[in-house]
Amino acid sequence: MSTLKRFAPTAARLFLGTVFTVFGFNFFFHFLPMPPPPPGGAVGTFFAGVMATGYLMQLVHAVEIGAGILLLANRFVPLALTLLAPIIVNIVGFHLFVAHGGLAIPAVVLAGELFLAWTHRAVFAPMLRARPAQAARLADHPTAALRHAA
Repeated sequence: MSTLKRFAPTAARLFLGTVFTVFGFNFFFHFLPMPPPPPGGAVGTFFAGVMATGYLMQLVHAVEIGAGILLLANRFVPLALTLLAPIIVNIVGFHLFVAHGGLAIPAVVLAGELFLAWTHRAVFAPMLRARPAQAARLADHPTAALRHAA
């Protein structure tokens, strides 16, 4: 096995874990300077709306911290990837449709997520089946309707 194939999943996992842990904690503790969103316009309106909910950004960043720590600890990696997937999709969507730029870092994060998901594809494969194997067996059994009716 080549060195790249051996260390790339670990590097991607540590990269994603670090990004989401650091920026998740930064939301709460403000240790990295972040420019304020511009007032008005699509970006300002978007952030004003999200912050007005009073909970959404706190929830998102708490999930980022939890998933980031799981990635750094190499524990429950598929769960962490599943938790981060909608967050990453929203980050990419924000930069594509609202901010109209700054897509380099979100693209690298998305690539890391997709690479790790591919690395753990055996875990995700059952979720991507149209009809799970066990449910298919139960449905074909003559007494399946009786068991589910009880």
